[in-house]
Amino acid sequence: MLSKNTVKFIKSLHQKKYRTESGKFFVEGEKSVIEVLQSDFKVHLLLVTPEFSLKYASLIHELGVEVIQATPNQLEQVGQYQSNDAALAVVEMKPNHAFQPNKGELILALDAVRDPGNLGTILRIADWYGIQKLIFSTHTADFYNPKVIQASMGSFTRVQFFYGDLVASFQTWKLPVYGAFLEGTSVHELSNPEPGILLLGNESQGISKEVEKFVTNKVTIPSFGGAESLNVAIASAIMCDNFKRLLHS
Repeated sequence: MLSKNTVKFIKSLHQKKYRTESGKFFVEGEKSVIEVLQSDFKVHLLLVTPEFSLKYASLIHELGVEVIQATPNQLEQVGQYQSNDAALAVVEMKPNHAFQPNKGELILALDAVRDPGNLGTILRIADWYGIQKLIFSTHTADFYNPKVIQASMGSFTRVQFFYGDLVASFQTWKLPVYGAFLEGTSVHELSNPEPGILLLGNESQGISKEVEKFVTNKVTIPSFGGAESLNVAIASAIMCDNFKRLLHS
């Protein structure tokens, strides 16, 4: 039975403050819940409809997760989906540990990308292009925001990330940093780029001056029309596509 305290706790996870305090976040919808159940994230609690429970009985039993039966209406009330007729999982956050790049690896760096929807879409794009490591400035949107998780469509389970000082990391790694700017070398004209870091900045202000000092290559996406700028998620897709093509040609 779904208790009032459990409902209150899950609803509190809509806010970053309580996610941080509890070290937990929630995932909703059949596809994303299955993805997280099959990942290395630790699931704390499952709210499931009878249909979901029956369909995935062996997986749920294997994991030994605490399960509470819920109706679609109850799932909608505690989550953010307007229509969730499957499941909601309460999941433990991962420690914010720095990673080290592997030789020949392409890394995505985000400097104050604040929109959760954009961040979630970028996670999905990174996953599509096989980019497994991302570093975020501390002013970037919260990875565990429900809108990020929803927009990533399960890709959040397949990437490694940490929040930290971009400048300090760039200095330590000593890799080429390709920053997206309105002025710079056209991404279509690059030849034989070395693997390194693709850096994208804030949706309205771009890459900060402090971080810009450590950009080794300014790269632009050429415009053929009158738009002033591109959405950061769209820009990340174009950058990833071109770099992956060049690195594998």
